[in-house]
Amino acid sequence: MAFPVDTDAISHGIQLAVAPVFLLTAVSGMIGTVASRLARIIDRARIVEARIATAPEGEPQQAAWRELSELRKRGLLANGAIALLTLCGFMIGLTIIVLFLGETIEWQILRIAVASFLAGVGCFLLALVCFLAETLMATRLLNFARPPLAPLSKPEA
Repeated sequence: MAFPVDTDAISHGIQLAVAPVFLLTAVSGMIGTVASRLARIIDRARIVEARIATAPEGEPQQAAWRELSELRKRGLLANGAIALLTLCGFMIGLTIIVLFLGETIEWQILRIAVASFLAGVGCFLLALVCFLAETLMATRLLNFARPPLAPLSKPEA
């Protein structure tokens, strides 16, 4: 099947298809960020598991088990964010293909482009929510050592 070559349609199709590529750049950056956080979560979990395994018999380990539970939740959130970002990348890639094909060979499938783009942006937003939740969980676990406040002295009259 031969397609008619219309250079104006092809160049316009390329212009339409290039715009969502910038979102793909953001998605790839976010995947890298979340993947590095997941690696740190896994490394910390291994340390805590080793501490539990080498602890003397009868020593209380509730704090370590609580930390492992929190790390598991954080890991699930990070995995969810990576899955959503991957789906986002797929949907944006589909948008690019549909926009290009819709413009160059005059298929009436631009509704698919709208739906896939909106689905991709929705996945990106949900991934950001997962990332925010994981970050909040991580900072909640921190025990910032603060010096005790000095008692307020009464002003002398």
